[in-house]
Amino acid sequence: MKILVTAKRVTDPDVKIKVKPDGSGIATEGIDYKVNPFDEIAIEEAIRIKEKNKAEVVVVSVGSKEATKEIRSGLAMGGDRGILVLTDDPLDANAVSKVLKALVEKENPDLVLMGKQAVDGDNNQTGQMLAEILDWPQACFASVVELVDDSKAKVTREVDGGFDHVELDLPAVITADLRLNEPRYASLPGIMKAKRKKIEEIELSSMGLDTSPKVVWHKFGTPAERQAGEIVADVPTLVAKLRDEAKVI
Repeated sequence: MKILVTAKRVTDPDVKIKVKPDGSGIATEGIDYKVNPFDEIAIEEAIRIKEKNKAEVVVVSVGSKEATKEIRSGLAMGGDRGILVLTDDPLDANAVSKVLKALVEKENPDLVLMGKQAVDGDNNQTGQMLAEILDWPQACFASVVELVDDSKAKVTREVDGGFDHVELDLPAVITADLRLNEPRYASLPGIMKAKRKKIEEIELSSMGLDTSPKVVWHKFGTPAERQAGEIVADVPTLVAKLRDEAKVI
């Protein structure tokens, strides 16, 4: 079995970001980067499947040369090899799904595992788009993944009011939710081994794909600061302010 799993490079979600003064984007100076947390969960799930089924785990990313670090992180956790599609251009979900489709056709995996969304754009679109253009079964927001054999997978999905249980024919696309697992820390031997594992680099320009964006970001801005609250003397005053100033009643 072969599993293709994504490792998107994103800004550290625990770091407060700032918008450039001209509103053209995010100020990246001094910002730390890491693997998208949902992709990290997908990598962990791929490795667990590998440990049970002797699968090959291929960690892939699309981005600048610096994304090698995020691929190495996945390899240190237990991935076997990596693929980096090199581009400095920002790509929307539609373009990324096309790139991943080309990698799927090149690698012929039995399963594609991805995070359900990336914490930078928060779009939650790429996995669904990839499944559509591949014409593969898909299961999004997976909280449990169980391989029945090499041809089927059972997936539990959290939905409003309960759980949804689906069975998929492989190959398929599955996107990982937060509760799927707890990613492991890379061991020192794993980190040392990752340095020797192969990462294939492919120039996006050589793939012959139309990656012109369907979605264009025109301007970034910061949300308005919340006004400080105030203490009111009694309930009638509170009701009056809610009715006349806040206009919520």
